[in-house]
Amino acid sequence: MLTAAALTSGAAQAAPGVPRAAPLLDPRDPDGAWAGYSVEGTGSPRSLPAGGVAGMDVSGHQGDVDWAKAWADGARFAYVKATEGTGFRNSSFAQQYAGSHQVGMIRGAYHFALPDRSSGAEQANFFVDNGGGWSRDGRTLPGALDIEYNPYGEACYGLDPVAMSRWIADFSNTYHARTGRFPVIYTTTNWWNRCTGANPDFAPNNPLWIARYGPQLGQLPAGWGFHTIWQHSDRGPLPGGQDVFNGDLQQLRRFIS
Repeated sequence: MLTAAALTSGAAQAAPGVPRAAPLLDPRDPDGAWAGYSVEGTGSPRSLPAGGVAGMDVSGHQGDVDWAKAWADGARFAYVKATEGTGFRNSSFAQQYAGSHQVGMIRGAYHFALPDRSSGAEQANFFVDNGGGWSRDGRTLPGALDIEYNPYGEACYGLDPVAMSRWIADFSNTYHARTGRFPVIYTTTNWWNRCTGANPDFAPNNPLWIARYGPQLGQLPAGWGFHTIWQHSDRGPLPGGQDVFNGDLQQLRRFIS
């Protein structure tokens, strides 16, 4: 687990500011934010890297998903938005989470972080209590923390890099205490290096789900030497975000075990 001393040394200064990549969302939107809300640009469908496993991520914006068709179109895993902050639950979660499982997919849940609303521990507990847990059943991905540009306000949620790093550690350590797994971290390189001050301290424990739309993966956030999942587009043959696991199906099964 990360200590306060490590976090203070790892997140010294924020990277230079950059323009926001997406407009603010209406806080009354019943489906809230989603993984990739703030990723700049859009991706186009492309062939998978050799050996990659195709997957997808969905939120309430996709509604009821035709999981049989998604399976037929090649998806073998899915992340489903469960929660946001400490008061939002995806109204389509039950259909999406159970439906992906029923057709044979490996599936997991993700939480959209709002670090200016409540502590990391509070949000991790809310996530686990509302579908974000993990079990050693060979079919469940570890829960994911979606941490990206603020949909409702200041880009870094009003937190300096040290405070942000401490918030993420609070979430991560609480999730680990509840489930026995560290959460996957979904983020962009730009947000991470800006808002955590390029903190490298999470890479040893937290698998990386990197968001970058385009044909090349590009630079990874500070600390990570490789990624576990790449969200490479917000459109394609599958509903929602288009993802690829960095490995083959056997390696994916080892990852979740």
